[in-house]
Amino acid sequence: MFPLARAAQSLVARGIQHTAVRQAHRKHEPTFHDKYGTMVLLGGAAMFSAVWGYVFTQLNIEWGFSPVGRITPREWRE
Repeated sequence: MFPLARAAQSLVARGIQHTAVRQAHRKHEPTFHDKYGTMVLLGGAAMFSAVWGYVFTQLNIEWGFSPVGRITPREWRE
């Protein structure tokens, strides 16, 4: 059984080495993420900041620890 296990291990190791050598000689072509990943990330961060900046500036919230006695209903516009 031992020689059979050693032969199997040798075949597996040889296959892994062969795959590694084959991939090492391939030219690396940039993927979508290599080309545009940083720009997509920065664009998303800018959009996130713009949307939440707009929301926070348009809500008319009185910033404080307790809203008790500070929130009054607005007059209804018809």
